[in-house]
Amino acid sequence: MGAVDVTVVVAAVVLIGGLGWYFFGPRRAGAARLEGGLQRVDVTVRGGYSPNLIKVRQGTPLELVFDRQESGECTSRVVFPDLKVSAGLPAHTRTTVRLAPDRPGTFGFACGMNMIHGTLLVEPAEGVTTVDAPHPDGHGTTAPPPSRPARETPPSGPERSAAEAEAADIAERRAEIKDLTRRVAVGAVLTAPVLFAVMAHELFGADWVPGWMLNHWVQLALITPVMFYTGWPIHVTGWLTLRHRAADMNSLITLGTSAAYGYSLLVTAAPAVLPEDVREVYFEAVGVILTLILLGRLLEARAKAGTGEAIRALLGLQARTARVVRDGEETEIPVEEVAVGDEVVIRPGEKIPVDAEVVSGSSAVDESMVTGEPMPVTKRSGDTVIGATVNGTGSLRVRAAKVGADTMLAQIIRLVQAAQASKAPIQRLADAVSAYFVPAVIAIAIATFAIWFTLGPPPALTLALVSAVAVLIIACPCALGLATPLSVMVGTGKGAQAGILIRSAEALETAHTLDSVVLDKTGTVTQGRPVLTDIHTADGFNESELLRLVAAAEEVSEHPLAQAVVTGARERGLTWPAATGFDSVTGKGVRAEASGHTVLVGTRLLLADAGIDTTPLAPHLTRLSTEGKTPVLAGIDGRPAGVLAVADTVKDDSAAAIAALQRLGIEVVMLTGDNARTAAAIASQVGITRVLAEVLPEHKSDEIRRLQDEGRTVGMVGDGINDAPALAAADVGLAIGTGTDVAIEAADITLISGSLTGVVTAIRLSRATMRNIRQNLFFALIYNAVGIPLAAGLLYPLWGIRLSPIIAAAAMALSSLSVVGNSSRLRRWHTTPLPHTPPARTQPRVETPVDHQVAGPSESAPHQALSGGRHRHPDSGRSALEVVDPVCGMHLDPAHAAEHRTTNTGTYHFCSAHCAAAFDAGQAPPDASTASGASTPKPGG
Repeated sequence: MGAVDVTVVVAAVVLIGGLGWYFFGPRRAGAARLEGGLQRVDVTVRGGYSPNLIKVRQGTPLELVFDRQESGECTSRVVFPDLKVSAGLPAHTRTTVRLAPDRPGTFGFACGMNMIHGTLLVEPAEGVTTVDAPHPDGHGTTAPPPSRPARETPPSGPERSAAEAEAADIAERRAEIKDLTRRVAVGAVLTAPVLFAVMAHELFGADWVPGWMLNHWVQLALITPVMFYTGWPIHVTGWLTLRHRAADMNSLITLGTSAAYGYSLLVTAAPAVLPEDVREVYFEAVGVILTLILLGRLLEARAKAGTGEAIRALLGLQARTARVVRDGEETEIPVEEVAVGDEVVIRPGEKIPVDAEVVSGSSAVDESMVTGEPMPVTKRSGDTVIGATVNGTGSLRVRAAKVGADTMLAQIIRLVQAAQASKAPIQRLADAVSAYFVPAVIAIAIATFAIWFTLGPPPALTLALVSAVAVLIIACPCALGLATPLSVMVGTGKGAQAGILIRSAEALETAHTLDSVVLDKTGTVTQGRPVLTDIHTADGFNESELLRLVAAAEEVSEHPLAQAVVTGARERGLTWPAATGFDSVTGKGVRAEASGHTVLVGTRLLLADAGIDTTPLAPHLTRLSTEGKTPVLAGIDGRPAGVLAVADTVKDDSAAAIAALQRLGIEVVMLTGDNARTAAAIASQVGITRVLAEVLPEHKSDEIRRLQDEGRTVGMVGDGINDAPALAAADVGLAIGTGTDVAIEAADITLISGSLTGVVTAIRLSRATMRNIRQNLFFALIYNAVGIPLAAGLLYPLWGIRLSPIIAAAAMALSSLSVVGNSSRLRRWHTTPLPHTPPARTQPRVETPVDHQVAGPSESAPHQALSGGRHRHPDSGRSALEVVDPVCGMHLDPAHAAEHRTTNTGTYHFCSAHCAAAFDAGQAPPDASTASGASTPKPGG
């Protein structure tokens, strides 16, 4: 080995060691300055973040002012995934991002494409100074002063609407596509003759090519504009990133093309300084590489434009104007000017502009664009309508309830943006790899040059240079960085279009691993409100006439059971006269006169007091009670007239959704506070084989943890309010969202429509997204795993195979396009209707808290009422939870009771304020039979 070879090897070792220190050595962090009780940091965005390590104090509000001094989609957004914050950064503009550093720790932030990174270091409040200090993790630089004044935009957050942010993103994307198109065209036109001359010369000989086309000075003249105009976006970003002691794809390309261009320039301008056998130029490689890379970036920008279609589609749903009634006149105004309380007229076929309550009118409203449910919903006076949904054939007059950023659509957009800004756990692996990837590639390129220069065959310099450049060009950290965020963006967007709001990428990822789904019964499997289910008449009475008279007597009552009867009669198209002589008999029922008949509705005791024999109705009472329904007796003109049943009915699609979950290999468990008999009846209807019954709200989270202790990954589905502890304890909490109440903080996923089919869709979407992410990671890793060794010349000693830098550039561009294209393929994913096959009737296995040692009533108090009527019956040896109203006897879920009272005999739950008031007045003292549900309820309250 000669002296030159030794020098090259030593220089390579020194360079590699210097790279390690340069990229990973200690640096100084930029610290916040205090201004009026706020921490404030100026961050320059130009080829990276400066500073990219920011040190702040815990507990003091923070403002990061990003001065973006460049354009291009890469840095058009900054994302703080751990803090669930994302903000658009318009080009050449100062944008303020507000954060609340309420806990100490290290929080990463990155550009929207996950290519440029920074770190926010939140130090504990005690003993923290605001001076610059070195930090050992090697992430950060000292912030330079702003180089020039810039326009100031409104701060991120509520002040800058989603529509404004999206409009800015679209404008910048269009400008970038236009600029890239122009640069690619220039590169292609100027590179084509040089590439043609070189290829023709190598394939057919010098006679095929005019001599002037092979002249080095002519090639220099043609390729120099390509180097400095077409490649300008790459060079600027690449060198700036290196200056920030970081590196990305641009850095690799600019190092490779600069080496090739500089070597070719030396051969052209001073050939005498090099041996004759290495005087070869690579102008065609420089031109083709830069043009191909920019072409790939152009195609990538066009493809990525589709991944954000969900936000644009949601923004496009909103009505532009509203017809408001003011001073007795209808006036059409921009939707932004609608105020809470305004009365708005909705004509047939129009979009509903804001969330509102129907004042008058009736119409079917298409809510599919928000809830994902295809069937229109009939809206009447008192119902809630959602902004952006479409009115059907009727006319509505509504009163605005929520406007602007408070509407359901605005909440959905914010949740989708937050989810797209979050980071999936699988992405952390990619981030860990990418942090070391580019420095490692540069080190491999240096080692490749040294090895081929010292050990390669002549011309060694040429072989070493070409191999090193090929290594730099083929490496593609861009594909690795894009593999996860693009799929998450598309997946969360598809969820929003299906009425499923996924709060974070972590929830989206975890959902695909679920093997157990726990369903709260009330409001999840069932409707969550009492519904008239059965009517049985005694001899001599007609069903319609009986229901008409009972509805007349119950119409003035506000009791939930009474309202269920009235609603059932109205849905059957019945009308009735106004009742007179209405009298509510506390704890028993109501009495009234209707159409010349004396009508009694309520308990068996009410009819017995009137001398009416209820024996003919006894078989119906027994059967309905066994089915978990609440029977209501009716007597007319001193005779037993019939019995009506009210129950919380199963949702239409619950059975189909549960069957679909079971086909996905997921065990479905029902969790309820109801007694075992009622729970088993409901579970049997929908095909659930395992039931956890008699569980109080405060113990539901214990049941979730017990299932997790069995080694299960558990998803909990509930209403998101009373089930909040259980939702939070589950691996994935799925909240049933109804009306405009979609911001349920305890849940990871919100199902806007309230249908269990959303659970199936969420799990299917999660599985599709994770499959897409794995495919992306495969594309990203396989290109690099195969390409880098090939470019380094690993196969050259065996078969003489050497990778041209031009082929390397094409492979690198193809790697990114593969990832972007595969992510876009997820956009074709769609929901599939569930088959409505009746579930197989099963005898579910019912478990109670006693079965698994969850705290229950004491054995020493067999008749003590605890939390809604839990008793220990000595003769049964087990707990039987009967959650009933002690005044009227209505079956209740304690979590949904209107009122609660705690006495020295226990805690009681009431279906309405009326029953609670009666209890307070001592008109219906509790006893064992009432608390256990043995008596028949009084619907009149």
